[in-house]
Amino acid sequence: MTATHASLPVSAGRRAPMLAVLLTGQIMASMDGSIVSVAADTIGADLNAGGTAIQLIVSGYLLTTGVLLVTCARIGDMLGHRRAFLLGLGWFTGASLLCGLAPDATVLVLARVAQGMGAALLTPQIFALIHLHYDGAARRRAIGSYSMVLALGVALGQVVGGLVVGADLLGLSWRPVFLVNIPVGLVLLVVGPRVLPDRRTRERARLDLAGVAVLSAAMTALIVPLIFGPELGWPVWAWISPAAGAGLLAGFLRHERRARDPLLDLAALRPAGVRPGLAACWIVMGCYTVFLLTLTLHLQSALGFTPLAAGLAFVPYALGFGTLSLTWSRYPAGLRAALPIAGPLGFAAGAGLLVLSQRFQWHPLATVPLLALAGAGHAAGYSPLIARITSLVEPRLASAISALNAMGPVLAGVTAVAGLGSVYFAAPTSGDGLLRVTLALAVLLAMGAACAAHAVRVTMAARGAPS
Repeated sequence: MTATHASLPVSAGRRAPMLAVLLTGQIMASMDGSIVSVAADTIGADLNAGGTAIQLIVSGYLLTTGVLLVTCARIGDMLGHRRAFLLGLGWFTGASLLCGLAPDATVLVLARVAQGMGAALLTPQIFALIHLHYDGAARRRAIGSYSMVLALGVALGQVVGGLVVGADLLGLSWRPVFLVNIPVGLVLLVVGPRVLPDRRTRERARLDLAGVAVLSAAMTALIVPLIFGPELGWPVWAWISPAAGAGLLAGFLRHERRARDPLLDLAALRPAGVRPGLAACWIVMGCYTVFLLTLTLHLQSALGFTPLAAGLAFVPYALGFGTLSLTWSRYPAGLRAALPIAGPLGFAAGAGLLVLSQRFQWHPLATVPLLALAGAGHAAGYSPLIARITSLVEPRLASAISALNAMGPVLAGVTAVAGLGSVYFAAPTSGDGLLRVTLALAVLLAMGAACAAHAVRVTMAARGAPS
């Protein structure tokens, strides 16, 4: 039987330290998805690792996380979200130590998989705990902060990775890229039990093992070819596997509708506006992932930026994103309702104008407002909308909506990188590739704005007023 929950907001004095612990854990998990990309060449040279090993070191983390997110969200119902978060954090911290001490590429690949397991366990609990223990304006502010670190952790990983590798701390080369997680993780493990609410479900939650098996197979079949297909020139299996994965996913959804204790309770999708709202959020996050990747590649390959300089070039984007993420909850209700529609269009406008005017020669003063516009548009297209639609979902479904919110951007990002990354690399020049990718993003973001408009319209109709 599905476990039941009731919303239980924490006291005002406890909100800030609780959110600080949760968001620091999210930053660690988000950073480790991108921080290794900057250090990949150095790791390869130091460990004498081939191209396949490097690809597994970089992508094994993302693959493991994506496959296990839904299962680990459900484990949060079984163990309690606080306990699952702390267990995932401890596992992630220990795996980070193993990564930093890895003597060869094989051990590092296995340690990265272990890191992904820890991230998959800790990250779904973050949004679930926010959904359960914050309400009203406090929840909107918490979600704004959460969405900021969710996206900016990826960009921060590039900057921190460049700084750490370039500094060669204590002569350890790339190893501090992973070891930096150790002191942060240990502090969180000490503070977390003191500030995170300990609350269990009223009924015993069970793990749907059949659902776990089918969903894991489906996600593996979907993600593996998207990660490795472009590198291998899209062999036949890379086309067959996603089709098989889609079939398995459809079977999983049919199974979940009949399951007594579903792994993913699809009731979270029933409120009007949740489905188009999630689709809009996923589109925006996927577009961000591929825009960050292709622009970073262009800055380094065509304009001669170092990895660190390329990461720092995104600071205006981060400022635009952060400013809007931290302030939108204070805007009038009507403006909050308009942001999810205007946001993707602003993202497309900022990115498009930037690429059209700056892809051949980078003028920092000209790029700042355009990157800030793109970042603010990204935030507007995600934060207010995910807050709006999740407020419609019952507290007992916190794990399900958290799983959907975590899994969707991962799958969207991998798909966007595979599809549009191929477009970028197929172009005759880096500038042409970046332009083609940006035009495709404009189309996708327009679709995202349309989905957001539908979601806002139906949620307003259901409530009778903006929120």
